[in-house]
Amino acid sequence: MNGAEGVITTVSNTVGHDMSLIGIFAQASFMVKLIIILLIGGSFWSWTIIFAKISFLRKLKANADKFEDAFWNCGSIETFFDNINNKGDDSFVSIFVTGMQEWRRSKTKAKTTISHISLNERISRMMRVTIGREIDYLERHLSFLATVGSTSPFIGLFGTVWGIMNSFESIGFDQNTSLTSVAPGIAEALFATALGLIVTIPAVIAYNKISSEINRYQNRLEAFVDEFSSIIARQAEESEA
Repeated sequence: MNGAEGVITTVSNTVGHDMSLIGIFAQASFMVKLIIILLIGGSFWSWTIIFAKISFLRKLKANADKFEDAFWNCGSIETFFDNINNKGDDSFVSIFVTGMQEWRRSKTKAKTTISHISLNERISRMMRVTIGREIDYLERHLSFLATVGSTSPFIGLFGTVWGIMNSFESIGFDQNTSLTSVAPGIAEALFATALGLIVTIPAVIAYNKISSEINRYQNRLEAFVDEFSSIIARQAEESEA
């Protein structure tokens, strides 16, 4: 009878612990709760950055396709520049406007081959400075994704260690090594571990993906600068002939 009563007591104590995610959070210690809230907050902000960056990059690539199609089909870059609508949210337009403004300010002073070369280098340099500003803007908040991806596993691990410590404290306090004594601490420990991985994996994948997309976009901008510089050099030679 005593053995049966012990089993019944163990089952009833186990049932008394809510092992759902909300129940684990509610029963967790203050430190583990703080870790869980920190990880959830980091995950929320990470996903906000991810969706915003992906959406903005898609818009930029669509605008780039439209700009390059219009640019290479225009009859004159002077006319194209006069008719372009510089909204300030398109990197290709900003770079093209920078190059054309510098060319118009300087081309009347270019009288020799040496001055043409100097002009072309100056235009290229100004356009690359604009590229740098555009890329810096695109890379804003990416460092947060990198930080979340690198630190979340360790934050979750800290919660794991704290939960295991709580389990040992329960064993020492109750003088009982049964599952009912250690289950809450182990549950919150595993929950913190799992949450740390859940936060880390999307952040790391998104960081690598977005960084790769930005690098490809930067290469596309730099290729346009080289092509534009070639056009300016050719027109300068034709005007001199």
